[in-house]
Amino acid sequence: MRLCWVAAVLLSAAAYYVYLPLPSGVSEPWKLMLLDALFRSFMRASDVAHALGVCHRVHLLNRVVSWVEVIEARSSPAVDVTDSTLGGVPTRVFQPKGGRSLKRGVIYFHGGGWALGSARMRSYDRLCRKMAEELDAVIMSVDYRLAPEAIFPDQYHDALAASRDFLSARVLQRYGIDPERLCVSGDSAGGNLAAAVAQELGSDDSLTVGFKAQALIYPVLQALDFHTPSYQQNQEVPILYRPIMARFWLQYLGANASLEPVLLANNHSALDQNAISTQTRSKLDWTTLLQAKRKKHFQLVIRETGSLDVVNNVPALMDVRAAPLLAEQRILGRTPKAYVMTCEYDVLRDDGLMYARRLQDAGVTVTSDHYEDGFHGCMVFAFLPMMSSVGQRSMDSFIRWLDQNL
Repeated sequence: MRLCWVAAVLLSAAAYYVYLPLPSGVSEPWKLMLLDALFRSFMRASDVAHALGVCHRVHLLNRVVSWVEVIEARSSPAVDVTDSTLGGVPTRVFQPKGGRSLKRGVIYFHGGGWALGSARMRSYDRLCRKMAEELDAVIMSVDYRLAPEAIFPDQYHDALAASRDFLSARVLQRYGIDPERLCVSGDSAGGNLAAAVAQELGSDDSLTVGFKAQALIYPVLQALDFHTPSYQQNQEVPILYRPIMARFWLQYLGANASLEPVLLANNHSALDQNAISTQTRSKLDWTTLLQAKRKKHFQLVIRETGSLDVVNNVPALMDVRAAPLLAEQRILGRTPKAYVMTCEYDVLRDDGLMYARRLQDAGVTVTSDHYEDGFHGCMVFAFLPMMSSVGQRSMDSFIRWLDQNL
């Protein structure tokens, strides 16, 4: 009887820790709660290790990721898998066997807040294998450098160097890739890198080969407004909480962590910040760029006065290579046709929706693929042990779009 009471107490404590009130529309809430409980545990352990000076919080998280998720390159009967480099950047290559003589080609950048993750993670390995097999395409998944050792523009430079090499005659010939059927893609922070690369290379007139498509999966695209409707609506929805996104931005830009409350209050983009022009503000004005059903009852948060010189001290906040949403319309208009996936229960939803709208306004053909029950990161949880329903649906839709447009 005593053992039963102890078991009941432990189960109750576990349920209390795991349970989290979630919006009624989110897909499979108990799976998301369990995933969030796991993430919160690792995040808290990493915060403790950081505070005690044992190691940087990101290092502990990446060690856990490596232990749990990183796998060796293993070929299968359908796909050859090897570890190589692109432009000097480590890259995992997925090359389908047989099929057409010339393959489609996709270069992919993983997510993780520019600080976490790897192309060698099981989830990305499975995604790229599936893409290679179903599309009869060569997939190159890039392991760009990570914060805190690497800060902007290091990750961007890695992505750009890998992409330039991917487009080179040497690589295309070596892997039998059709130069007319190339795509740049990525999720979350990787979607940010993919968008920035698409802008840079789309405007490079010296290139003889370019991308036919860009596929951006719940991308992060700006750091001036942490009070968009999706940031307000989903600030307490896992797995990407609003403060965590601000922390990722500060790490990526090499800024002081003490600025986190400044960003979260939008004090860094107050009206007295002369470095932010009216034209720049219009590029992320969600009151005009979003549909009414996304704006809902939320109000624009613009401070009259804020923390002076934040933008001057952290100029990368305004750099389009870090914040592709701030690009000029003429630059956007030279990027390839686009697929932009967004999820309703994601703080980054409006980044993607505003970017899709700005691309359309610039004359780019855009497919906006929105998941009303989706959450941030859902697509990479399409496999066991998570096997999210919305993850499977979104992954299938993403691959189907590539099949029809590449």
